[in-house]
Amino acid sequence: MLRPCPHTIDSLMVHRPPMLLLDEVVGYDDNEIVVAVTIRRDSALITPNGVPGHVAIEYMAQACGAYAGVIALESGLPVKLGFLIGTRLCRVRVPWFRVGDKLSISAAIVLRDEQLAAFDCKIEIEGRLIADAQLKVYQPDTDFLQANGR
Repeated sequence: MLRPCPHTIDSLMVHRPPMLLLDEVVGYDDNEIVVAVTIRRDSALITPNGVPGHVAIEYMAQACGAYAGVIALESGLPVKLGFLIGTRLCRVRVPWFRVGDKLSISAAIVLRDEQLAAFDCKIEIEGRLIADAQLKVYQPDTDFLQANGR
């Protein structure tokens, strides 16, 4: 059962507006997180038709980042930068996310080691599956980033 998140979405991510695309954490547990975003007229990446469907992969990647942020904060560690390194079987079933759509985005751990992870991700609108993919992500250690001027 997912539990409420005591952290705000911006405390879980290194992203900042306008590229922090998520609104909130709906719930999480040790293996999964569910986040939400409502498409608004002032949403990042909005066009006259809405937000393009291919942005689904970034919504799912940010859900993975929010999961990593929760795990870090619960372990007393800082939130760190992560990278999307690949995806498998990404299916997006709509060309646009429309103003007023409330997206429920989930990311569930499939595999995790110290720096690499795979997540099964999906996006639903009102219980209807809109997009899904398996994402592979990488989180370098802080020493690597500092050695490379980051």
